[in-house]
Amino acid sequence: MMILADEEATARLGADLAQAARAGDVITLSGPLGVGKTALARGLIAALGHEGEVPSPSFAIVQLYEDLDPPVWHVDLYRIERSSELEELGLDSAVDAVLLVEWPERAGEWPDALALSLAFGQNGDRILTANVPPSWEGRWPPR
Repeated sequence: MMILADEEATARLGADLAQAARAGDVITLSGPLGVGKTALARGLIAALGHEGEVPSPSFAIVQLYEDLDPPVWHVDLYRIERSSELEELGLDSAVDAVLLVEWPERAGEWPDALALSLAFGQNGDRILTANVPPSWEGRWPPR
């Protein structure tokens, strides 16, 4: 468990995570609306060198950042209602990218993912818990 004091701390964790992420990694971000999933994603994407806006992919569902090293597919599954919609997204094509997935529970299990879950704390902070797969041992927590 990790306590993140504010949105800035959440973005910094994303930036630290960017240093540990590798092509082929799946990172899932769970938690209620407004808890900081997109802030963490923005920190990761910016730390990999993206200089423009990082919009929430709530409406686009998949936002590609193929100019980064490694490339990032930022995915928001909040609006997914049927499993057939997942097949159309082509997420299995992201093997040479980091797949960063908000609302992963809409797509079932992600057994090999670094599964991060954010919850609201008491004083505006966030509580982060992580389910760390073997592929992330030695890389989590990020330094």
